[in-house]
Amino acid sequence: MNQSGTPAGLDCGIVLRRGAGTSAAQLLQALLTRLEAEELGSSVMVRDGTDAAGSFLHLSLAAHLAAEWAPGHDTLGLARKLHLAPAHNPADLVREIVLALLVSPVCAEFPSLDELVSAVHIRRNIVQAARKTTLAFHTSQAERPADCWTYKEDCGFVILPGVSLTAALAKATQPEVSGTLYAFSCYRATEYVILLGIAEELAHCHPGLFHQLESLWSQRPIMSGEFHDVFLREQGTMEAPLPARYFVPGDRVWFRNPDEASADASGYEGSWVIYLGDGLFTNFWKQDRPYTLTDKCLEIFHWRHATYQDAAGDARMDEAKVEKLVAATRLDPAEVERTLALMQRYREPRGIYRHGGCMDTTREFARWVHPGSTDIVLPTT
Repeated sequence: MNQSGTPAGLDCGIVLRRGAGTSAAQLLQALLTRLEAEELGSSVMVRDGTDAAGSFLHLSLAAHLAAEWAPGHDTLGLARKLHLAPAHNPADLVREIVLALLVSPVCAEFPSLDELVSAVHIRRNIVQAARKTTLAFHTSQAERPADCWTYKEDCGFVILPGVSLTAALAKATQPEVSGTLYAFSCYRATEYVILLGIAEELAHCHPGLFHQLESLWSQRPIMSGEFHDVFLREQGTMEAPLPARYFVPGDRVWFRNPDEASADASGYEGSWVIYLGDGLFTNFWKQDRPYTLTDKCLEIFHWRHATYQDAAGDARMDEAKVEKLVAATRLDPAEVERTLALMQRYREPRGIYRHGGCMDTTREFARWVHPGSTDIVLPTT
């Protein structure tokens, strides 16, 4: 076993625990049928295994296809190479999620077929919600629709009694539902989008936990570090980073601002986004202009050139200047390459600003959700 608890000696991909009496072929067919992705069957390598925890099925993309479609675990071009349209076709989004998991450099382990199917559904839900999310950017103000939410001084925004949690989350983040843009940070926005994706799946597969979650949110929210601990798994470490260009649709991703001076501007310490698939990341302020990796790197690089002090002496950002600088850089391919070489280094630890870039070493994604195997433990109050 390796440190993550998954079997040693695998490259990796997906590790699926299974009970007795189900053959590898039957389990693979059941998985692809439930995900409506039967055509992927010929691309998947299947291996039986047993370890101290019992029997497992190891699923991975055939080696020659992995080398062609995601060389070096680079999944940013996966959809394009396979002519998938995940933004327009939910089935293609599911295909991209499954393929990205099949080339995972760290074993993506699931205790059952049900958990694996739900994990894919949650990622799909998160991406679909993230694509609809548009916010009014503000680093110090927060707003929510008053017919769904109220503010408690001691804990923050809670939903009103009797209000659907999923409806309240959608209304707060999706102007096509509310007709209004509400202001909150990109970090809180990722929490709402992830929570919505999890809650939608819980309503189907674990109604009891869904109702507990909804009841809790009428008393207090779960935010920040506690949100991470309760709802998310994290893959990769500073010592063993994930490949810099490995992303699965539905991942929460951190891009760090590696410039110490501009990182003092509130809201510009970095950027929290959701990976949408097809090489794109969320732009919560301009829904129709999602970021490519190049876009995000150039934007964060130029934050250092657009910081100023307001009348109170606080660091602020001139967003219009950032846009102009990015546009000018794009006209010079050599300057683009130089900037990307700087920014696409792994980030340094918090508090250190020397030679690191903006790329994080980890990804975050939802915990297990089914009765009997969920590892989401809600606080009592």
